[in-house]
Amino acid sequence: MKAKILVVDDEEVVVHSCMRILRDDYAVQSVQDGFSALKKSGEEVFDVMVVDVMMPGMSGLELLQQVKELHPDIDVIMMTGLSEIQTAVKAMKLGAFDYLSKPFDPDELKHVVERALERRKLLQENQHLKNQVARKYRFENIIGSSAAMQAVFALIAKCAPTNSTVLIDGESGTGKEMIARAIHHNSLRKDEMFVTVDCNTLSENLLESELFGHTRGAFTGAVAAKRGMFELAHNGTLFLDEFGNIPLSTQAKLLRVIQEREFRPVGSTTVQKTNVRLVAATNKDLKAMVAEGRFREDLYYRIHVFPIHAPALRERREDIPELAMHFIRLYCSEMGRPVAEISAGAISALMQYHWPGNVRELENAMQRALILSSDKLIRQTHLGSIVETVPAMDVPRTSEDLKRIKKLTREKSVEEVERLFVVETLRRNGASVTRSADETGMQRSNFQALMKKYGIKVRDTEFDGDASA
Repeated sequence: MKAKILVVDDEEVVVHSCMRILRDDYAVQSVQDGFSALKKSGEEVFDVMVVDVMMPGMSGLELLQQVKELHPDIDVIMMTGLSEIQTAVKAMKLGAFDYLSKPFDPDELKHVVERALERRKLLQENQHLKNQVARKYRFENIIGSSAAMQAVFALIAKCAPTNSTVLIDGESGTGKEMIARAIHHNSLRKDEMFVTVDCNTLSENLLESELFGHTRGAFTGAVAAKRGMFELAHNGTLFLDEFGNIPLSTQAKLLRVIQEREFRPVGSTTVQKTNVRLVAATNKDLKAMVAEGRFREDLYYRIHVFPIHAPALRERREDIPELAMHFIRLYCSEMGRPVAEISAGAISALMQYHWPGNVRELENAMQRALILSSDKLIRQTHLGSIVETVPAMDVPRTSEDLKRIKKLTREKSVEEVERLFVVETLRRNGASVTRSADETGMQRSNFQALMKKYGIKVRDTEFDGDASA
């Protein structure tokens, strides 16, 4: 579709000239006064307006002001005579994209229109990406119907609108960075930078340079000055991953930044101010490290303002089927395959596995299972080592042991079947409790009682969600 241009000038010769220059490449319309231009812009969407400064009735500057108030995304190019340069400068201050001095040649007009459209395209793409990211990291879209994850959502909702420092702890693979991004993208800083530093992959000297920047010649190999992450994240959020691995000497400098909101690049004598929100994550017990002298106590209390625990997957087993289906849909889409189903046996194996690698391991397992499956059903055999490591049942040694294990086995089997029954029914019926109860022939209250028994919740949106923690 061609970009739409509106030319506004009271001189017919100028209008015809602009139309002739632009009509081969763009959908061009014209009007001869500011009032008609306002009316036209309210009826149709234009990408660019080319406006004369001097017009009777409503001047070009007045039109510019009103257009930018009503349609701030329209780029306005002003046309001005050689004696009106000061007016053109004023127009730029009022939000005009650029100006052309009359008389101008065709290439000048084409070039400035192309630049305006290119800028508009970049802004639209940037906004689209921002909207995609914002949707992805809305905390209500992070998968987790379990009580443990609902508690995390509640904490995100509480702290996101504030500037409080947040410490996220939990095992590797539990989604700590996703929680951090959800905090940022639900905060007042969401339009600013979210900057990540992995404190585990850098040596002491390189970590300081990464955080605070350095001057040229500050150390061997520093052939040019470099901006640090505290500078890049100014007014945004700085996420320090693997926070427990920061060396003690760097901890002292980091403490000063948190206290004074200022830092000094490596090799520099100039102090710089910073306004960042800190979110840190660790899989270590920082309190134990403080007791052992491996972590500064004062820094611990500075960072431990608003703690959030990212639960291990074995602490939220009821989320496993939902997460597994999410990853299946994700990789089926990437592979261009129809969405597969998971057999009851495979779900049972996933539920019993201890998941040392947490959600990250589950994602990898689902990707591998899809590659191994030859049809639209993932079976136990496609889970490989996961099935092999599911703990085997204890062999009874006495008649009392036999009775006890038989009773436990019956109870566990019934509970597992009931839980799978509820989860699968809800999934088939798009999380509708009413439709699920109707399909199974149960009363709605009885179906809800089973949901409550196993801690299964549904949200107002789709049961399957579209992101993972």
